[in-house]
Amino acid sequence: MKNELPVDFTVDKAAKTVFITREFAADLSLVWDAYTKPEILDQWWAPKPWTSKTKVMNFEVGGRRFYAMVSPEGQEHWAIQKYTSIRPKTNFKLLNAFADPNENPELPGSDWDLTFSEQNGTTKVSITIYNESLERMEQMIEMGFKEGFSMALNNLETVLATLSQN
Repeated sequence: MKNELPVDFTVDKAAKTVFITREFAADLSLVWDAYTKPEILDQWWAPKPWTSKTKVMNFEVGGRRFYAMVSPEGQEHWAIQKYTSIRPKTNFKLLNAFADPNENPELPGSDWDLTFSEQNGTTKVSITIYNESLERMEQMIEMGFKEGFSMALNNLETVLATLSQN
């Protein structure tokens, strides 16, 4: 499996929206599981050398994922995702916000819309991230979101290759 496939990453400041598209040489069910099962999600969600640690996740409409990005020194940056819509193996939407360790969100957050499609054994994931606040979107970008999320998607490519062999 070819590693580090290109990530299509577009920022539209006027629309306060980030568009990300990435293809994976893996079947749709496996890619879907990688985004919706915490035991797989934590293997790739954070850019190395950081790790992802899910404290709570119930993937259902009205459910949530509460997780931390953990630095090599053990510093935790918490976030909460609240699932607002789920169409199995096709699409899900969530509200993502930074949070404190007690699950209190730091609003405003961003609305994520993730769409999955498969063609000839390749799965395409298209992500639209809308920010109600231009300031929040700029903060996200200044924190290195593009580089960090691109690295995480490359981690996912490696995890999918390993899972495909099992």
